[in-house]
Amino acid sequence: MSTEVVHPYIAYSKEIGNCRPIIAGTRTKVSNIIAYHKLGLSPEELAREFPHLTLSQIYDALSYYYEHREEIDREIDEDSEDSIKSSL
Repeated sequence: MSTEVVHPYIAYSKEIGNCRPIIAGTRTKVSNIIAYHKLGLSPEELAREFPHLTLSQIYDALSYYYEHREEIDREIDEDSEDSIKSSL
């Protein structure tokens, strides 16, 4: 039996994030939160880094990540490659 998990704070928009997952009502991509989390920031530290987000939004982004790890990791890698290319 499979249970579908609902992520109330995650949205997709063509105009924001190119249809990549974002925090609903913001322009913040889930991958941005996860990139900082991978640097060792706790959810509380992420809330200080992203003061416009609530802890609930941050925890939902983390939960979404652990259910869609490959997708988000690929997005982080692509963003890193784009950043390197644009700095050359």
